[in-house]
Formats: sequence, C-alpha cells, structure tokens
Amino acid sequence: MNWIDDTEDRYDDLEFGESVGMGERPALLVIDLINAFTDPSSNLGADVDDVLEQTERLLEAFREHNLPRYFTTVAFEDSYGDAGMFVEKVPALKELRLGTDRVEVDERIEPIADERVILKKYASAFFGTDLQSELTTNRVDTLVLVGVTTSGCVRATAVDSLQHGYRTIVPADAVGDRAEGPHRANLFDIDAKYGDVVLTDTVLEEITTSSEE
Repeated sequence: MNWIDDTEDRYDDLEFGESVGMGERPALLVIDLINAFTDPSSNLGADVDDVLEQTERLLEAFREHNLPRYFTTVAFEDSYGDAGMFVEKVPALKELRLGTDRVEVDERIEPIADERVILKKYASAFFGTDLQSELTTNRVDTLVLVGVTTSGCVRATAVDSLQHGYRTIVPADAVGDRAEGPHRANLFDIDAKYGDVVLTDTVLEEITTSSEE
C-alpha cells in the first residue's frame, strides 16, 4: 500500500473529505496561466499544455452558459516594492514585471469581451484584490479553480475560497505544478479539507445538467 492509499484510509476514518458539490451559481477562476508560467523555458514555467487544454474546454462551457469567468495574473512594479518578502523568498518572481509580455494571459486561453484579469501580488486570488466584491455582485456561490500552481496559488485560493464561504471545486486535470509530488499532495489536501477535487468532465456535466433544469 502506498502512502496516499494509507493516508486516504486514515482520513476517511476521521471523517475528512466530504463532498460539498456544485451550487446554483458557479464561476470559473483561471489562476495565473500567464506566459511566464506556461513557458517551460522560464524559471517559473512548466509544461502545462494539458492544463491549458482542459481550461479551454471549461472556458467554452462557462461562456456558452453565460456564467462568470475571471482570470488572475501576478505582476510587480520595477522597484519590486510591492513584492514584499515574496520576491526575497522566490527571486524568480522578478520576471513578473508590470507591462511586460510575461504577465499576459497565454493567448491560447486569452480573455474575451468583459472577462476581467485580476492583478494580484501574492498567492491567493483574494488577498489584496477586489475578487470578493466581484463574486458578491455576480451572486456567485461556487468557485471552480483552474490554473497553476497546485501547491501555490491554486491551494492558497482554495483555502481562502472556503474561508469566504464558497463551495470550492478543483478539476485535477485542469491544474498543474512544476513537479508531480507537490501536485498530488496538494490535490489530496484540498480534497480532504477545502473543496472537491474532481475531473473537468464532471464539472462540464454539472453545468450542462443545471442549465437543462
């Protein structure tokens, strides 16, 4: 028995990992699928083509059903005075300068029409942003989180999503990381404590079914 199987049994015994399900008004939050993170040659990047493909499918469905969509990016001023200790801990973040191509959303899933790109400075999409106001205005009760990285900004946003009272859904095939270990471990932890880890197909089925009711 591997460590994940063993840990799952342990958590099940302690009543962790119940399903919260999808609410009545889901929104899609595309986290940091910007050029610096989708370019494997970047110090910040990785091969996340599969994540982009699944994200594109979800974007098409959310657009078709006129459900809210949001994107995030991370970008800092030239002085990095707005980066705090984050840039000290992760010097590679210096690549993320305001106004450069590196902080633009990957053109394969670029925003259209009135889809907003929320600028953040740290891991969570909620911290220091107006995301909460947007979600309240649009009567959102569920957040579907996609993007990168599973162990960083996706996890931080999942925790804050729960803490702000949202049902939180993370399609495992629509999020990615730089290494498999952190990716799998954080998906396990999100599913145990903060939200439902499912597959993209499950989310698409839920959206289609809800629209037909």
